[in-house]
Amino acid sequence: MRSLNKKAAGVEASGMPNAELPVDSVSAQLKAAIGNLSAAEAEALRFDWSWWARGNQNAPEWPWANWLILAGRGFGKTRIGAETVRHWVRDFSLVNLIGATAADARDIMIEGESGILAICPRHERPRYLPSKRRLEWPNGARSLIFTADEPERLRGKQHMKLWCDELASWRRPEAFGQAMLGLRLGALPQVVITTTPKPVKLIRELIANPETALTKGLTYDNRANLAPGFYQQIIKRYEGTRIGRQELNAELLEDVEGALWSNAMIEEARVRQAPEMMRIVVAIDPATTSGEDADETGIVVAGKGVDGHAYVFRDLSCRLSSNNWGNRAVNAYREFGADRIIAEVNNGGDLVEDVIRVIDRNVSYKAVHASRGKVVRAEPISALYEQKRVHHVGLFPDLETQMCSFVPDHLDGSPDRVDALVWALTELMLGSAGDNLIEYYGGLAAEKAAADKRLEKLS
Repeated sequence: MRSLNKKAAGVEASGMPNAELPVDSVSAQLKAAIGNLSAAEAEALRFDWSWWARGNQNAPEWPWANWLILAGRGFGKTRIGAETVRHWVRDFSLVNLIGATAADARDIMIEGESGILAICPRHERPRYLPSKRRLEWPNGARSLIFTADEPERLRGKQHMKLWCDELASWRRPEAFGQAMLGLRLGALPQVVITTTPKPVKLIRELIANPETALTKGLTYDNRANLAPGFYQQIIKRYEGTRIGRQELNAELLEDVEGALWSNAMIEEARVRQAPEMMRIVVAIDPATTSGEDADETGIVVAGKGVDGHAYVFRDLSCRLSSNNWGNRAVNAYREFGADRIIAEVNNGGDLVEDVIRVIDRNVSYKAVHASRGKVVRAEPISALYEQKRVHHVGLFPDLETQMCSFVPDHLDGSPDRVDALVWALTELMLGSAGDNLIEYYGGLAAEKAAADKRLEKLS
């Protein structure tokens, strides 16, 4: 194929548009240059990743074990992962994939716009066998498909190379440990990890690992390939905010001074399994509107164990219509065998109960009213975390990010996930004392006094 000169086409050697030219001019120059190619040459160029990749999308040139790509939304992380797999399968017969969920593996890593099926020319494209959870490549290589929600399926499986997507959001981070135990075939086992940064233990450990090659990237790096609507709707909404620093600028955020929760507080009490439950609830903090600009509807599943401690099982918060979030809540109620759905009704009135009853009229339901501010309600729940009486069963990155940004004097947006968490734990752990802080703290004092008295008798 004739080589296409990037400079003449208005594109830098890194694959980025020439900074001296406006994007529209670059596009015109590029189209003109490609127009001079034959159909076969243009088709070959379309799938030539070495031509299109920016400099920070190329693999490091040293024998790394882990390539960790921490980048903002829209940077092109998925494309890097898919292209790395495409490159690897030319020389390695077993290159496996792990997605955060089964839907993510299918919809993003395999069938997505930048997924494996889309970036491979027809003669290289693998056969996707969903029922067998694998890809079969034309040269005989295979890619087994796993999800982080099922770490037990990784036990005993072996890999030559791995692509792990959105690692920071895996609900079962132990899946990564299982995967690493199986990464032992071939002369140089490697894993490429594509993820939005979140300050979780696993990400911090990978960054500190001397065998990790770290690539950081911003949403803005890929501006030439992003729709104008993305800038108007997403960047305008989050630019300059704490969540924007994480999701757009790919910053690994540290604890916020004055926040009611810290990453260490949550991490120290995290568990993989919970004991038998005495009671389980699904808590809802409903949004009154839906759509891209609406607040989220907070949905959290939590229970109280036979040990008297609380366990958070699931964060199902979403930005969906009332019927869809209602179905999420009812499905969780059934899945976990919950005793009750509880929901704040200050803004929604009877809406929440109406939504739930249409879906399942037999659900046990309780409406709660916020007679006090968010901070006052959250403080006793924060105290329970300090006492290590609340445990997260798995990882909940979005919820935990919101918790660790919850500063009493400066709330960053509407903390809907935290609100749902607070309602669930108040119902489970504080009962009526949840409406009376004096009773709550008085109860703690009484418990301490009783414990001191028992110690006196023993001595």
